[in-house]
Amino acid sequence: MNAPRLAWTTLSPVQFKSLYAVSQSLAESSLGSKLIELVQTRVSQINGCAYCLDMHARELRKGGESWQRLNVLSAWRETHFFTAKEQSALAWAESLTCLPDGHADREVEYQALREHFNDGEIVELTWAVAVINAWNRMAIGMHQPVDANPID
Repeated sequence: MNAPRLAWTTLSPVQFKSLYAVSQSLAESSLGSKLIELVQTRVSQINGCAYCLDMHARELRKGGESWQRLNVLSAWRETHFFTAKEQSALAWAESLTCLPDGHADREVEYQALREHFNDGEIVELTWAVAVINAWNRMAIGMHQPVDANPID
């Protein structure tokens, strides 16, 4: 894959700019960029979005995230490397990303969030999950290429 299928960012500039604006507003939320990037990286793993995975992993590394935590993010339940707050956010993100899995009640995941996040933060976190799912679908659907560029 060398080029996108369509010039999707310019063919629908209003929608692109609107989604980008939501992403930018989340970057300034009280959740902190590290948690948002961690959640968005995990969602991108689930969705198989190479472009978004590369972008968010780079952002996490720039922010000081360790290679070890990045390497085991897809198996976060199997380690002790993630805080209880991060675990609850990751579980919520997975629950909302994997909707075909029976449309379960999600009460367990929601109650775990309540221990670490206030109402506004839960809504912001849910927006972060929704936004990265939208970006993943656009990048995958339009074949957004990933440039080969090593990360330190």
